[in-house]
Amino acid sequence: MNWPNSDAAHLMVTADQMAVVENKIFSKGLSTSALMEKVGQVMTSWFDDHQDLLANGVIVLVGPGHNGGDGLVVARELFQRGIHVEIWCPFSLTKKLTIGQYSYAKWLGIHELLNPPPPDGKSLWVEALFGLGQSRPLPNSIAELLKAREKAQPKRLVSLDVPAGLCSDSGQPIEGIAAVANYTLTVGLLKQGLIQDEALPYVGHLERIDIGFSNVVLDVLENKLPLRVTSPDISLLKLPLPQRGAMKYQRGRLLIIAGSEAYPGAAFLSIKGALASGVGSIKAILPKLVSRNLWNLAPEIVLAGVLDSSKAFLTEIESNRIDSLLVGPGLGGDKEMWGALEKKLHGFIGLLVLDADALNLLASYPEVSKWLLTRKGPTWITPNKAEFSRLFPHLQKLVPIKAALEAATSTGTFVLLKGAHSVIADPDGSIWQIGESCPLAARAGLGDVLAGFAAGLGAIKTDHKYFQGGELLAAAGLLHAHAGLLNRKSSSASSIAECLAELTREIQSAQC
Repeated sequence: MNWPNSDAAHLMVTADQMAVVENKIFSKGLSTSALMEKVGQVMTSWFDDHQDLLANGVIVLVGPGHNGGDGLVVARELFQRGIHVEIWCPFSLTKKLTIGQYSYAKWLGIHELLNPPPPDGKSLWVEALFGLGQSRPLPNSIAELLKAREKAQPKRLVSLDVPAGLCSDSGQPIEGIAAVANYTLTVGLLKQGLIQDEALPYVGHLERIDIGFSNVVLDVLENKLPLRVTSPDISLLKLPLPQRGAMKYQRGRLLIIAGSEAYPGAAFLSIKGALASGVGSIKAILPKLVSRNLWNLAPEIVLAGVLDSSKAFLTEIESNRIDSLLVGPGLGGDKEMWGALEKKLHGFIGLLVLDADALNLLASYPEVSKWLLTRKGPTWITPNKAEFSRLFPHLQKLVPIKAALEAATSTGTFVLLKGAHSVIADPDGSIWQIGESCPLAARAGLGDVLAGFAAGLGAIKTDHKYFQGGELLAAAGLLHAHAGLLNRKSSSASSIAECLAELTREIQSAQC
């Protein structure tokens, strides 16, 4: 299946792609003025649903272009609803439509501030200064005013479309300065930059203002644009299911190689993640310290070997009785062991999931991309930003959404680049980004749970190919993030693993 749908609720676009959509609808007869009115009206409806923000009145910061025009429509509509509204225009207005909206607002009696509004004022600021496609830094006077506003009245600013000073493609503040919004009301389609981790401190709560783009409109866009996935998309998931009556070995066979004397907990957490997936059989190759306690902490797991200098455990990888192999959580930096292990991994024909120390050890290999590209079976990697930079130093300056895609397409590897909004990239060019997460769940061990969970899902056999590789990895990432949001008991990795197990069972049971 194609999950989720490539529609206005999920597509993530650049400024240029948004311009393609707008130019298309203008060429078919919709006027710029009609679109501005529609945008302003729908934004005003959002404010109608957030009356608590308006109790002390509103000041609209009006920019010179069409973003300022949108702000003036909002100012007019709120004023006509009886809200105390003022406008401030720090620039000469340059667009004919914006000048017209300004003249009408003044004629209606909306008060214009001739000086900058005081940063500590209690009125809500509606920032409509620049909007989409910003490339120049904010003027110093505006930058200082917005900085003072955030200090004096935090969470009392709403940005229209894109916060002033923020690049809508990369999510990076231009020269490090941008407006800090409590809400950002982005128009029509999700702007790619607003989802990126770098943008989160500036965007606040991201709200897509739906102006009714139909599939006819969206057909002008190229295929395989990035898709944002969030909790509501879980209802559309169909996870891999084994056949009815299948025995444990027909429900997915997973082998985990993880842990070390220094990091024993990582192995147990990856096992907890694997158990949450519902995979039928789990074996593990663990260090002595961990293996001694395995029967007590995870009696479902078969100890297949012990990590030691003898390398005897390597024969287990040659077995044809493994569907998925996870290597790396807490493995440590034993380069001698890795030297023998990587040759076996390269020839393994099943799904290989590499995480944490396996990625750090692989990064020391002279030709990482060639190793991944020529591996016998499919490969999933789950790096954090630092691990990704070691693997692909030539990509570290790219924003995550572009870096992950380039890594996937150039190496034939499925990539889950971890972050607050993790990015998942498929070698075929498809890309997904998790659109929400719980900051309280950013704690040690959570990545180990994710690696085990993803490897377990990847091992489950199914007669119905609901997912291609990238979709399944994206589903694993979303469920993992949602468990962090859902769990009310604790934000520890162990507690989230338990919540993930319950969530997965609910979805799989509903499919049975």
